[in-house]
Amino acid sequence: MSSSFPLFPPSASSVSTEMDLLYLFIIAVCAFFTILVVALVVYFTLKYKRQHDTDVGEPIHGSIALELTWTIIPLILSLVMFGWGASLFYRLSRPPADAMDVMVVGKQWMWKIQHPEGVREINELHVPLGRNVRITLGSEDVIHDFAIPAFRVKMDAVPGKFTTLWFNATELGTFHIYCQQYCGTRHSGMMGAVVVMTPQDYEAWLAGGRSTGTAVQNGERLFADLSCITCHKADSTGRGPTLIGVYNSRVTLADGRTVVADENYLRESIMNSQAKVVQGYQPIMPVFQTQISEENLMQLVAYIKSLKPAEKKQP
Repeated sequence: MSSSFPLFPPSASSVSTEMDLLYLFIIAVCAFFTILVVALVVYFTLKYKRQHDTDVGEPIHGSIALELTWTIIPLILSLVMFGWGASLFYRLSRPPADAMDVMVVGKQWMWKIQHPEGVREINELHVPLGRNVRITLGSEDVIHDFAIPAFRVKMDAVPGKFTTLWFNATELGTFHIYCQQYCGTRHSGMMGAVVVMTPQDYEAWLAGGRSTGTAVQNGERLFADLSCITCHKADSTGRGPTLIGVYNSRVTLADGRTVVADENYLRESIMNSQAKVVQGYQPIMPVFQTQISEENLMQLVAYIKSLKPAEKKQP
């Protein structure tokens, strides 16, 4: 095949080789049984073709051994595919704890990107080689899909919620970003690039970038500008619950349900504060549904995630 039209994209992440092996295994199994069935159909068609109009076929009594063979073998192969695929999916759906957080917002027709240090990009994402990178995705309008074929990862950016994906780049170079969900008339032009650099070059690139503050710093400013600080006080004396240590904790709601305060819970609580009211508090918080952008919302959530209880000093 021509080098300008390769069978596979470059393999440039920690999971891409395993993803390709799983794909090739499934294709090989399907091809083997397709060829086998077609060959047997042709063989038996020729072998048992009626020679005379008076020919009558002999009764078939079946074989338990044969039935078990063609049941058990496909079952085992199917379980191997399922187990392998589920294991890969499980790892891809749980970003490592040490992953670098990058925020990406899809908008017709561009990708807006912010690094944890505050450096921003459009349609380009610089990352260090060998570093786990967690992408938090949001959308300002319609469903988009953030896909990096060379890394074998993709995830929908869905309006009204956050989604995540992660990768670890293992090759230096520049790799394509595509939107793989039709999102409008200029969908085909919604492309970008991931630039994988050595850790030293990445740090130099960050130092030369223009930053307007980290996501946490911008979120803290928004928290004050939107007067959130007047109700959500650190000492729990405000009209709203304290947000210190709320991220990933279990929260009891007014209707008795208990939920985990993950990123999407925090997002919903900001955008539609009446959806899940915390037990012991009144539904007096205003709704910010149309008042803040998706990017600002991510910054607010980043700030709330950073609010951790003070560590107790050792005596």
